Amino acid sequence: MSARTEPSPTEPAKPTAWSSVKPAVFVPASLIIVALVGFAVVYATTAADAFGRLNTVITDWVGWWYILVATGFVIFAIYCGASRVGTIRLGADNERPEFGFLAWLAMLFSAGMGIGLVFYGVAEPLSHYVRPPASLGVEAGTDAAANQAMALTVFHWGLHAWAIYVVVGLGMAYMTYRRGRPLSIRWLLEPLLGTRRVEGAIGHAVDVIAVVGTLFGVATSLGFGITQIAAGLQYLGWITVNNWWTVALIAAITGFATLSVVSGVSRGLKWLSNINMVLAGLLAGFVALAGPTLFLLQAWVQNLGNYVTSLPELMLRTGPFTNGEWLGNWTIFYWGWWISWAPFVGMFIARISRGRTVREFVAGVLLVPTVIGSLWFTVFGDSAILRQRNDGDMLVDGAVDTDTSLFQLLGGLPLATISSVLAIVVIGFFFVTSSDSGSLVIDILSSGGDLDPPKATRVYWSIMEGVAAAVLLIVGGAGSLTALQTASIATAVPFSVIMVLACVAMIRAFHYELATRPRLLHVSTPEDIPAGEHSLRDASATLAGLVQVRHVAPGDYEISPDTGELIIAEPVDPLHGRSAE
Repeated sequence: MSARTEPSPTEPAKPTAWSSVKPAVFVPASLIIVALVGFAVVYATTAADAFGRLNTVITDWVGWWYILVATGFVIFAIYCGASRVGTIRLGADNERPEFGFLAWLAMLFSAGMGIGLVFYGVAEPLSHYVRPPASLGVEAGTDAAANQAMALTVFHWGLHAWAIYVVVGLGMAYMTYRRGRPLSIRWLLEPLLGTRRVEGAIGHAVDVIAVVGTLFGVATSLGFGITQIAAGLQYLGWITVNNWWTVALIAAITGFATLSVVSGVSRGLKWLSNINMVLAGLLAGFVALAGPTLFLLQAWVQNLGNYVTSLPELMLRTGPFTNGEWLGNWTIFYWGWWISWAPFVGMFIARISRGRTVREFVAGVLLVPTVIGSLWFTVFGDSAILRQRNDGDMLVDGAVDTDTSLFQLLGGLPLATISSVLAIVVIGFFFVTSSDSGSLVIDILSSGGDLDPPKATRVYWSIMEGVAAAVLLIVGGAGSLTALQTASIATAVPFSVIMVLACVAMIRAFHYELATRPRLLHVSTPEDIPAGEHSLRDASATLAGLVQVRHVAPGDYEISPDTGELIIAEPVDPLHGRSAE
C-alpha cells in the first residue's frame, strides 16, 4: 500500500468553487432576480402592460430626480479632474498604469456602451429628425430638426452618461488601490457611514442592489443586441425571426461570453475588446469613406458646437408642461439605463485603471469617449439623415425601424452584404464583451470584492444574464424592448441614491487626503546646479548660502528596487537647453 502524501502544513488549502462567495449578497440577489424573471413568466399575458404602466410611473415620479442627479454627477466629475483632487494617484504615488492607454480605452469603451452605439447609431438621430420633441418647437424634417437631432443624441451619449460611470469607477479605484479596500460597491460609503455599517447589513444591501441592477442593465443591452442581430440576419434573408432564433442566438453568444470571462481580464477580455474596437473602427471608416466624407467632417465639427451650446438648456430639462412621453422614452430612460450600468461599468473601469491619476481617469473616461461617440453618431446618424432627405427611403411605414435602420443605411452603400455581416459581427463582439465583463463584475460583488473570483460562479452569472434577457424578450412580445427598458430604469432608482451618497463620501475622503498628504520638494545646493546662463553658480558670493527648491509631483520619482536610491524624473526642456544668443 502506497503512503498517502499529506499536504505541506505551510501550503494554503485551495479554495473550492463556492468558498469565496458572500452568501449575504449572493443568495438575496439570486432570489430577487429569479423572482422578477419568474413574475415575467407567470404573468406573461399581462407582463407587457405591467411593464408599460411601471415605465409611466417611473417617468412621472422619479424622472426629475434622474435628470437632476445626472447633471450633478457631471459637476462632480469635472471638479475631481480639474481641482487638486486630480493629482491623487489611484495606487501608490510612484505606481504606473497597469494597462496602456489604447488598451485601457478599448476595454472601457467596449464595456461601457458598445451594443448601444451600434443599436442606436442610425436609429436615434433619425428618430429625433422625423419626430423631434414637440416642446422644443422645431418642425420635423427641417435643417433645424437635423441639427437638433444630433445635439440631442450626443447629449444622451456624452458627458452625462460617462460622468455616471466616473462616480462609481473613480470611487472604487480610489478605495481599492489607494486605501486597500476590497473592490466592492459598499466601500464607496465607508467615509460617510463608517466601517462597521459598511461591513454589516447596510453594506450587504448596497451590494445586492448593485448586483440586481447590473444584471438587468446588462440584460437590457443584450436584448438590444440580439434583436438587432436577428433583424440583420432576417434583412439579409438568412433567417425568419422567431422565439427559437432569439433563444438560439442568446445561447450561442452567451456561450462565447462565458468562455471569455473564464479566461480573465488580461487575456480574453482585453483581446476581445481590442479586436472589437478595430472592427467597429473599420465599419465606421467604411461608412464615412463610402458615403459623403466631406459632409460628415463638416457635420462633426458643427455637432460638437451644437452640443456645447445646447447643453445648458438640455441638462436640467424636465418638461413639466408636457406629457413626459418623449423624455420618458429617451432622456429619462437613458439616465436610468446608465445608472443601472454604473455598478458594472464603474467597477470594471476601476478594475483596469490602477496606477492612473484622478485627472487622467476623468479625462480618459469623461472626455475621450464623448468625442469618439460624437464622431460615431455623426458618421451613422448624419449619413442616415442625409439619405432620408435626399432619397426618402430610411423609414418603414413612415417610422424609424430601430432594429433594421442600420442595415437599411448599409444597403445603400457599396459592398452592402459584406458591411452588414461586419455590423453583425461587431454587435456580437460587443455582446460578448458586455456579457463577460458584466459577469465578472457581478461575481466580484457577490464574492466580497475578490479580484479573481471562482470560475464556476462566473459561469453562473453569465448564464443568469442570458436567461433574463431571453425571458424578457420572449414574454414582452411586441413590447419586449419596453420590458427591458423598464427593468433597467426601475432597478436604477435605489442605486441613484447610493451614488449621491458616494459623491459626498468621496469628497470627504479626497479632502482629507489632500489636507494630510505631504508635499515633496527636491532640494539642490549651488554645487549641484549645472552651470548655465540662469544658474546660481554665476551669482555673487553673497548668494552662496541659498538652495534651490522645486516641487516634485508624487508620480515623478522612483525608488530603485536594487539600491534603494531615489531617482527623480527631470522635466524635459522643449527648447533643448538652447538660450538666445
